[in-house]
Amino acid sequence: MKVGIIGGGGIVGSSAGFALQLGGIVHEIVIVDANADLADGQALDMMHGAPAIADQVIRAGGYESLADADVICITAGLRRKPDESRLALINRNVVLFRSILAEIRAKGVRRDAIVLVVSNPVDILTFLAEKELDLPQGRVIGLGTLLDTLRFRALLALNLSCPATQVQAMILGEHGDSMVPVWSSASVAGLPLEKVPGFTPKLGADTFQRAKTSGAEMIKKKTGAGFAVGVSIAEVIHAIALDSKRVLPVSTVQRGCYGLRDVALSVPTVVGRAGAEKTLEIELWPKEVQALKASGAVLQKTLAEVLATV
Repeated sequence: MKVGIIGGGGIVGSSAGFALQLGGIVHEIVIVDANADLADGQALDMMHGAPAIADQVIRAGGYESLADADVICITAGLRRKPDESRLALINRNVVLFRSILAEIRAKGVRRDAIVLVVSNPVDILTFLAEKELDLPQGRVIGLGTLLDTLRFRALLALNLSCPATQVQAMILGEHGDSMVPVWSSASVAGLPLEKVPGFTPKLGADTFQRAKTSGAEMIKKKTGAGFAVGVSIAEVIHAIALDSKRVLPVSTVQRGCYGLRDVALSVPTVVGRAGAEKTLEIELWPKEVQALKASGAVLQKTLAEVLATV
């Protein structure tokens, strides 16, 4: 599988490239960046370590080198300022993002390629990418709340002193302020959270709040997230490459799941070689369904404002 990473010179893009290299599943990684020297340097740095990992082609390139890519991952974008919501980025990022989409269209993109949107605000940009690239249904995926979900699980494990790999919990909806924690199915090693020793509603609420604000915490402490988002990106791409049918909370344009339509946000989604192959309506508490619909309404309001100006 050939993967192109647009914005691959930056922290997020380079972390994604390195996570994919370490996975050893993707056979070719192309780094594309507005700073050509930076893209070349990142590709060379990764290539130098390849003999210890796997036989992979790792190189820098331009948009023309993505015409035959299986997956195009868009990570380029302007960084969020401290205390700035992801949606506040929209006026600063839409113009840049649309120029990237124009380059992809101009240089060509396979009809069976999958475009993975990571740039923020990811739900709004995922909707725009599907609208402007006109690829078959399921071929445009946003990273959505997958990173939030991993943060949530990691922090629950930390606070409950249990292995992170045994924590099951999801965050759905917007990758932003209206995200929805799914408490109804959260568990540790199959045990419902409320029965896990040490768990209390306050611990849960505090853990979710820290997961929700982790992006701002990363910006404050180290200018932005890198490693965890790179792992999140690799998880989606590996699910595509291996056709593993993983159920992941990724963002797609909704067509009726939980009654949601004409908005991109995260619901449980089967990810395989055809991209977002189907969405699943897992059983949620009524208040979780209500919160998910409210999250969709928040995004639709912003989307209407964006579409009125683009």
